[in-house]
Amino acid sequence: MCQVPPPRDDVSFLAAAAAAVRIKLPRKSREAMPEEKLSTTEELKARARNSSWKHQVNSNLVMITSSSSSSRGRLLGPSSATTTQTIQQTTTQTTTQTTTTMSSSSSGSSGSASMSKQRHVKYFGEKYHGKLLVLWLILGLGAAVYINHSLTDSYIERRRETLANMCKERAWMLQDQFNSSMNHVRSLTALVTTFHLAKQPSALDQETFAAYTARTSFERPLMSGVAYAHKVEHWQRRAFEEEMGWSIKEMRSNAPRAQNLDEYAPTVLSQNTLAHLASVDMMSGEEDRENILRSRASGKGALTSPFRLLESDHLGVVLTFTVYKTDLPDDATPAQRIQATAGYVGGAFDFESLVENLLRQLSESQTIIVNVNDVTNKSNPLVMYGPNIPDGNEIEVCQLEFGDPFRKHEMRCRFNKEASVVWTAITTTFGIVVIVLLVAQIFYAAGNRIAKVEEDYRKMEDLKVRAESADVAKSQFLATVSHEIRTPMNGVLGMLQMLMDTELDSTQRDYAHTALESGKQLIKLINEVLDQAKIESGRMELETVPFKLRTILDDILTLFSAENKDKGIELAAYVSERVPDVVLGDPVRLHQIVTNLVGNSIKFTDRGHIFVSVHLEEDVKAAMSAQCEACSKQVTETQDHSDKLNTVDAAGSCSTLSGLEAADRRNNWETFKLILKQEKSRLTTHKQPVDTVKLVFSVEDTGVGIPVHAQERVFSPFMQADSSTSRNYGGTGIGLSISKCLVELMKGEIGFVSSLGVGTTFWFTVNFKVGDLEALEAAHSAECSKQQRAAHSSTPLTTQLSGLKALVVDGRPVRSEVTRYHLRRLGIQVDVASDVSSALAHQRSKNLDMILIDKDAWGSSTGLSYPSKIKEAGPTLAPKLVLLAFDDDEHKAKAAGFSDNVIKKPLRASYIANHLEKALGLDLKRRTRESSTPTSSSSDTSASINSGSGSSNNLHSLLTGKWILVVDDNKVNRRVAAGALQKYGARVECVESGRLAIEKLEPPHKFDACFMDIQMPEMDGFEATRRIRCFEKRGGSHVPILAMTADVIQATYDECRRCGMDDYVSKPFEEKQLYRAVAKFF
Repeated sequence: MCQVPPPRDDVSFLAAAAAAVRIKLPRKSREAMPEEKLSTTEELKARARNSSWKHQVNSNLVMITSSSSSSRGRLLGPSSATTTQTIQQTTTQTTTQTTTTMSSSSSGSSGSASMSKQRHVKYFGEKYHGKLLVLWLILGLGAAVYINHSLTDSYIERRRETLANMCKERAWMLQDQFNSSMNHVRSLTALVTTFHLAKQPSALDQETFAAYTARTSFERPLMSGVAYAHKVEHWQRRAFEEEMGWSIKEMRSNAPRAQNLDEYAPTVLSQNTLAHLASVDMMSGEEDRENILRSRASGKGALTSPFRLLESDHLGVVLTFTVYKTDLPDDATPAQRIQATAGYVGGAFDFESLVENLLRQLSESQTIIVNVNDVTNKSNPLVMYGPNIPDGNEIEVCQLEFGDPFRKHEMRCRFNKEASVVWTAITTTFGIVVIVLLVAQIFYAAGNRIAKVEEDYRKMEDLKVRAESADVAKSQFLATVSHEIRTPMNGVLGMLQMLMDTELDSTQRDYAHTALESGKQLIKLINEVLDQAKIESGRMELETVPFKLRTILDDILTLFSAENKDKGIELAAYVSERVPDVVLGDPVRLHQIVTNLVGNSIKFTDRGHIFVSVHLEEDVKAAMSAQCEACSKQVTETQDHSDKLNTVDAAGSCSTLSGLEAADRRNNWETFKLILKQEKSRLTTHKQPVDTVKLVFSVEDTGVGIPVHAQERVFSPFMQADSSTSRNYGGTGIGLSISKCLVELMKGEIGFVSSLGVGTTFWFTVNFKVGDLEALEAAHSAECSKQQRAAHSSTPLTTQLSGLKALVVDGRPVRSEVTRYHLRRLGIQVDVASDVSSALAHQRSKNLDMILIDKDAWGSSTGLSYPSKIKEAGPTLAPKLVLLAFDDDEHKAKAAGFSDNVIKKPLRASYIANHLEKALGLDLKRRTRESSTPTSSSSDTSASINSGSGSSNNLHSLLTGKWILVVDDNKVNRRVAAGALQKYGARVECVESGRLAIEKLEPPHKFDACFMDIQMPEMDGFEATRRIRCFEKRGGSHVPILAMTADVIQATYDECRRCGMDDYVSKPFEEKQLYRAVAKFF
């Protein structure tokens, strides 16, 4: 890990960077400052006087956060970069304050007043500091005591409210349940009146009453039983006893009742639980007699005072209702009620059980203590439930109404536990005291801290000025390095290219070619370093243009075809049918990502294959999910899951492109077949157009793999798996880092799967918008950058082969599917045969136009034997036989009978089309037709030049006689450009400054185009172009001006377009760049 350097070293680095590029202040500022080191304020004043310096600081202030942190992060480590970012953030926050200081310092009187005010505040703070501190402590402690009392009183009040609510709740529930039971008893009076008194004879006997009351006892769960006592007057006693068959008995002694009483109330109907009361005179009990008398006089229910029940020994009461013979008005007198009385219905309440059941239903039953009293006699209250609760502070009393106006009841409640200590008040008071003391400490320390803060602020201003200088140094350093390295490299590569165009022997040509390729590798390295710098500084911008994805991959295969031939490994690409033909995105950056990944695979792979595939993410996920479900059913617990996925054929080779095992199962035949199946099903079911597609790119190789310990740092810049001095593979380790950053800029993801000794598969996802051919054609015709034209340009695929029938003979299904993919792009109908017998059967049954046999169809060089197999099978109509092989297999192919019909790998659609047209004789017809159509020849020439593959004759016809002005202050660059253009017939004139270019291009002039360098003495290319355009506005034809510079920063290109230049060519340039640029305007 990198250690954070001390601040002094950091400042030294910034100062050194500024000194390295020799940044100088404008002349006025230099004269205003003394040679010795100025203070921060004086330096800011001197720089602020010059408007150009202020503009330079303001324009680079935003760039400092990205540029300075990225460069210093790479040189000094991440910790140092973080320190710089902190300094920059603080610097940004203090910019406004610094500006205010600069403005105020310009006026002496204002500055004096400000300093006087600061001294006054300081003196006031020192004088009253102690008194204010004591006052704060007194107020704070007083507030703490007040809050303590307030919280305690609030707690007590809440406790009282809680007790009142809980007591009221219990009183209401007790009263409600008691009244409910009273209503059920009252309903029995209607039963007796209707079925016993109103019926003659009575429809209600003892058995029926007992059965009814037993079945309805659930309505009276707290009553031990109910009974009906009939009113019998003295003169009716004898007849009544004879009718009932028993004599009226005394309640206590159970003896016959005395004969000399005026009235009796014997029990005639009772619930089975009260069967012992049959024939007992309820008037013989004092409490019951009083209850009966009050009930029939008032017409309401009457309660007895509490007493012990016989069976449960619980406290209870007896409830009595009067049964009248007839309905009475509400205002009936007591005499009328007594006269109409027929009997009495009564029931015994188990009051203790009633209250117990009630409290058991409440979750807070243990929180408070409940006491129910009969307070009819207030001087001697009778306890009906609970302990006797004396009067006190925390007592809540609720009145109970049980329906008897004579009896008074109340409920008393108190908490089971005494009030606890109010910890909230204590902790809050303690917290306030702590806060008061802390604020006092802060207040005390604030005065001491102000001086330290002011000192830090002055240091921060100094760091701000130095950081601004470092930002300017960084920006100029990047531009200078790019320009100063590319300028001589342009001369080196240009002169080497011109040298190779001369007559050289084989040794000299080999030396020149080696030097040229080495120079190109150096330029590639410089581009990668600059790309990394632009990415880290946030200046990388992506284009959104239409392009053909399949053409991009074909170009990449062509780029690596030579290295692939030297190593003898399979290199192939496959794009799903569901991927749109035209997408919108940045083709240059996509080309760069795939090129980096394929280049790494080429470097680390000596055998096997490299396979680039592109699918829709939804198809890959669906196929992988289906495969996992199938494997979960088939793979036993003892089998390894990976062994099942990497299927192996009988010969011991895996079903991949080359037959060697791969790290990722995604491109073996089992998974590849599932993906193809998903794609075909979705092609038929999902026909609705979509606006955006998410593509999965996969680059699979069978190389050395990545060790486990090195996989974490694969995407780190300038890091390699083997960083020792004796490593086998070269490179800077920056390509993968750039690829990762570019993928993330495209809102995608990148990853890899690697196994040591097996290989590596890199994958990444990118979102593209779906384009169309019309947009692509519009991009061809519109003015665009060099990169866009390079992406758009591609020779269209021929239609001469459309409708032909072909047979692919290959024992490897993945490889045969890749071949089928390229042929179907040409409109050819393709069948696949995996062995000789099926191939011969296809040949006999179908009218084939061609048969394509892979050289290694069933093993090494086994495809060469197919012509002899045809001869052995007997005479048949033999179509064209084409062998798919590497360059070094041509002699063997001819000897085997394939003549000149050999297509060299890697396969590309355009290359296959050219070869098949030649083999089938279609190229002669096409050339004849094109020669008769001038427009097609012209378009073909344009397409050839745009693709960089045009012949010398076409370029001569394009450039011959054209006058081109080359403007560059470097003599070598002028010779390179002039030599490249003169080689193909252009008339070139060179000048060394923008002033001379204006003189040459002042109307009227003879030039058809101009190549203009940007950085030149006297007058740069921007200013020269602006003046030339001004001449053209006053009168004159438009001359194409192309920027020619070694500065590759995006801002430079934008400035070129703003000043009126038509295009942009970076140094070092190749001849093809010049041809494409000039051909656009001719």
